[in-house]
Amino acid sequence: MNPYIVGAFLPILLSLIFQKTKSRKKRGLPVDVGGEPGYALRNYRFDAPVESLWEGVTTISELFEQSCKKFPNKPLFGTRKFISKESEKSHDGRSFEKFHLGDYEWLSYVQAFDTICNFASGLIQLGHKKEERVAIFADTRAQWQIALQGCFRQNLTVVTIYASLGEEALCHSLNETEVTTVICGQKELKKLIDISGQLDTVKRVIWINEEGISNDTSQFQKAASWTVSSFVEVEKLGKENPVEANLPLSADVAVIMYTSGSTGLPKGVMMSHENVLATVAAVMTIVPGLGSKDVYLAYLPLAHILELAAESVMIAAGASIGYGSPLTLTDTSNKIKKGTKGDASVLGPTLMTAVPAILDRIRDGVRKNVNAKGGLAKKLFDVGYSRRFAAINGSWFGAWGLEKLLWDFLVFSKVRAVLGGDVRFLLSGGAPLSGDTQRFINICLGAPIGQGYGLTETCAGGTFSEYDDPSVGRVGPPLPCSFVKLIDWPEGGYLTTDSPMPRGEIVIGGPNVTPGYFKNEEKTKEVYKLDERGMRWFYTGDIGRFHPDGCLEIIDRKKDIVKLQHGEYVSLGKVETALIVSPYVENIMLHADPFHSYCVALVTVASHALESWAQKQGITFSNLSDLCQKEEAVKEVHASLVKAARESRLEKFEIPSRIKLLPEPWTPESGLVTAALKLKREALRKVFTEELSKLYA
Repeated sequence: MNPYIVGAFLPILLSLIFQKTKSRKKRGLPVDVGGEPGYALRNYRFDAPVESLWEGVTTISELFEQSCKKFPNKPLFGTRKFISKESEKSHDGRSFEKFHLGDYEWLSYVQAFDTICNFASGLIQLGHKKEERVAIFADTRAQWQIALQGCFRQNLTVVTIYASLGEEALCHSLNETEVTTVICGQKELKKLIDISGQLDTVKRVIWINEEGISNDTSQFQKAASWTVSSFVEVEKLGKENPVEANLPLSADVAVIMYTSGSTGLPKGVMMSHENVLATVAAVMTIVPGLGSKDVYLAYLPLAHILELAAESVMIAAGASIGYGSPLTLTDTSNKIKKGTKGDASVLGPTLMTAVPAILDRIRDGVRKNVNAKGGLAKKLFDVGYSRRFAAINGSWFGAWGLEKLLWDFLVFSKVRAVLGGDVRFLLSGGAPLSGDTQRFINICLGAPIGQGYGLTETCAGGTFSEYDDPSVGRVGPPLPCSFVKLIDWPEGGYLTTDSPMPRGEIVIGGPNVTPGYFKNEEKTKEVYKLDERGMRWFYTGDIGRFHPDGCLEIIDRKKDIVKLQHGEYVSLGKVETALIVSPYVENIMLHADPFHSYCVALVTVASHALESWAQKQGITFSNLSDLCQKEEAVKEVHASLVKAARESRLEKFEIPSRIKLLPEPWTPESGLVTAALKLKREALRKVFTEELSKLYA
């Protein structure tokens, strides 16, 4: 046969074989379960839910101690050295705080263990009783983990509270759990003092020493009747007066985690050591090559189960954890002094966790820089991206081998440098990740994204997409710790008998499913069920469908579905996920009124993209707020939303007919989004009642 013909057809043949083999792999398998009838799957590698991977380890405190013995001299907790702080003024006269931070300074596993034991002893010597609860109310940092593990050494239940929580929710969380000791940062200490008269049971406050901030707390000593001590003082007290450990059992409640719920006051989810350990064990089997050579960048809130579980996995593997913050993450982050390095550049992480909103910002930032350069740089990026896109989709005509290395060198190495250049695996969770962003990050960072699905109530356990699955828009097969079941929801039109894929409400069962909500038996009975075989199930309220290979796709949410005037159902979350890919959108909330036949939307704009467009069009404006009022800007953004909607094949009634542009971003501090950057719909509707009314006028 002619060698040229063979050369032409061989790539096609190999590509077809590759795709067929990939499509045959069953990642989730049917399983017989108890409880309500439905369609249930398990992970293909485990017949029964995984509880622990380590003999004799049944609690998080035992897992931590095991790692400290196994990796005593490995660096564990890293914190950047503070060099200086200064204020910079913007062109509109506003002041911004900027930091100059140095290298990471490390505590080894054995040093961390000693510090934890000292802190645990100091806590008891300070007067904390064994039956009382401790709250951690601080940003993510090494002392957060030290405090957590210290409490576990004395079998103390820890109440976790977001640093961004508002006063009402903060009072509710502390009073409901009858917390007597609060561990907090210095800015959180000020919040506590402001509400001290509303706190019923707090007796002691331990504040975390921070470089660059005055350590004089005498004003706080006078403002409340509490005993106020520094973290360092408590550690020293324990070192001088050691107390024997009082280790927990697997069924003991490790954490009461207050969700930054998108509706009403937060609920406290009780998590046992067994629950958290099951999720940690399951994830350990999923991340490829996880080990003591890995470096993890921690910056998401530790009060969120996603970050708490991720750091627990790193500790189990003997990895190093370097702490940062969203505001110092990259060289161009808001609080990094110009000309100095962000956390990722200094640390060089191999593993990271991110919520979709942060990945969307990275994608938008890269696109903005590429478009700003234009010319040859943009052409190279577009060609390189399309070539790698083809390869990731399984085509042998895409960029493989030497060509892949060439594009990495010419184009993508600069993008990867944003996160330090060494990231080999990313975990995304907390909210749905758009297919566009997933593919973009995949290609530009050259690292697979494991998209997870889980809830606080399931200790983040549920499903997890595997590293060798290049598909987008799905959240993978069941984690080894979980069985995942779909049950019929006839009212919404979702049935497990649907063709071509079974659909229904997602119900998760396994050792990772938590006991319930603290002091809220009514709500617990509503969404938790114990079946006749002794398995506990959590009813998520999310709607999903199983693909033929056993991977789950989230397609709807029961609470987010609104019936329009003419009977059409609109899934708000699904539409928002489709529309947020518009380059002009920073965030978006779709609003549907049952008394109208169309939807409207509030859009917080991506300032740089909209201002750049306006300048090219010759549109004059005094500031972003002024630009958001201009009819031309509204039309341009609306047109981009319609384009995104059509690309996602949305129905006409799902596309917002009218929109309102907003110049100010929605932040956790404003109370309009949660710490995981999910929309707080009720709060948004309340704040923007007038704007929404005008859109329907």
